[in-house]
Amino acid sequence: MSDRTPVVDADVCVIGAGPAGAIVSDRLAAAGHSVVVLDAGPRFDPADRIDRQERAIRPYYGRPDVWDGDPERDAYSSSGDRGYPLNHARVKGVGGSTLHWQGMVMRLHEDDFNAATERGVGVDWPIDYADLRPYYAAAERELGVSGASDNPYAPPREEPHPMPAFPPSYSDSLFAEACEELGIDMHSVPNARNSEGYDDRSACVGYGTCQPVCPSGAKYDATVHVDRAEERGATIIDRAAVQQLDHGPDGERVRSAEYVTPDGETHRQEADAFVVAGGGVETPRLLLLSESDQYPDGLANTSGAVGRFFMDHLFAGTGGVLDEPTRQNHVGFLTSECHGFYDEADAETAPFKLEFFNYAGPSPVEMALSGESWGDDLLGDLRDAYGNNIAMGALVGQLPDEGSYVGLDRDRTDAHGNPVPEIHWSVDDRALETIDRVNAIQESILEELGAEITWQADAESTGPAYHHMGTTRMGEDPTESVVDPDLRTHDLRNCWIVGSSVFPTGGAMNPTLTIAALALRAAENIDSALGGP
Repeated sequence: MSDRTPVVDADVCVIGAGPAGAIVSDRLAAAGHSVVVLDAGPRFDPADRIDRQERAIRPYYGRPDVWDGDPERDAYSSSGDRGYPLNHARVKGVGGSTLHWQGMVMRLHEDDFNAATERGVGVDWPIDYADLRPYYAAAERELGVSGASDNPYAPPREEPHPMPAFPPSYSDSLFAEACEELGIDMHSVPNARNSEGYDDRSACVGYGTCQPVCPSGAKYDATVHVDRAEERGATIIDRAAVQQLDHGPDGERVRSAEYVTPDGETHRQEADAFVVAGGGVETPRLLLLSESDQYPDGLANTSGAVGRFFMDHLFAGTGGVLDEPTRQNHVGFLTSECHGFYDEADAETAPFKLEFFNYAGPSPVEMALSGESWGDDLLGDLRDAYGNNIAMGALVGQLPDEGSYVGLDRDRTDAHGNPVPEIHWSVDDRALETIDRVNAIQESILEELGAEITWQADAESTGPAYHHMGTTRMGEDPTESVVDPDLRTHDLRNCWIVGSSVFPTGGAMNPTLTIAALALRAAENIDSALGGP
């Protein structure tokens, strides 16, 4: 769009057009409010997705290249015990991380909301599963979730998933035999992708490049709600990098969002209410950049908790080869998993879930484009190296730690002259020791299969699952948290924060469904605060 000037008399300004911001924008626009959405990244043309898919499978391009990552715009620094590859984890643009996510959507378990009480570590959420349960159901309808009620360990639900689950893959059947021998349960994975036509989007057609590109639109991404919000009257302004939030003289209300457009112009968007939905990194960064005389440590930060308690899920994995075909890379997402060990979590053992991969080993395209052989020799190499790989993964939860944080690196600036985010990520011993247990379970399954184990992601080599959580945690006590249970900031009456940054703990479930459920709940509260029905 060419007109990036502020919207006059806006009721709500939403900052960030990922899943949280998009859902809130859609709901508030549907309620009749004047909504403007500001996003720092571009609005991508859906017609370009085939080209992006081709870029994704070529070894020449790195992960950030697929969605036009900009090293200067997206600059950051990493410190702490472990390096954090932030730009591998995010997309700056309308749609946010859902443009390149895999699409798994599980509900947190009941004990995840009461970790301190039930497990003896971490903190309790100020809400529990029962509070979020109806919003989980609504979120599954909004995203379009394919699933089944075959998981005996899942929390109680009130209705079936909107669409049937995807059938188990071929390699799932191999895992199933081994797991049956070992007494390990397997069950389906709920996916935010269409197993049949849904919400005017096609069923999955099996491109297999779900992460990082779904050309068909069968996998949900936040542009679904962005487009819907726009149809309902919302204004979407892309490439509008918000520099800071300004408050009024009393320090109790946000007055405007200052943003810069590609032509170098600076604008101020005023509104009655503000919703910050920039994710677990950019949300605390914006608040820290919005320091003032009344908020010398950053806006909404009288608690000192802004940026603190940064969490991610840790990856544990084991892989190898079999002396038979496993048909990997035919399915680009997970169709089976195991929550059987999840609720055994306690003070010594972190929660974790097991995943059965469908994309172990290199794809034939990747091998052909990166190999040095030709003709019959290349064909022989492909036959020898492709098709018999097999692997498992797992997500392991980490505890919130005040020493793990997102801050500002005052020694390095971005394209607008602002300090870049500093990711200081540390991992607790409980999580690392749990990885050892996970690896032992995975080894037993692969050995039962008769696989030769060739690699493992253990406590030393583990990395993040790229689920940014915890940097503006919710809580009842304004001295220890940033937002209240309704996700309104304790310090400012007209400012809400939505997204995984409000999670007090992270469990070990992919966070997007919980993000969506909290966004739907917050939208109701914001509508009520604005005088809605």
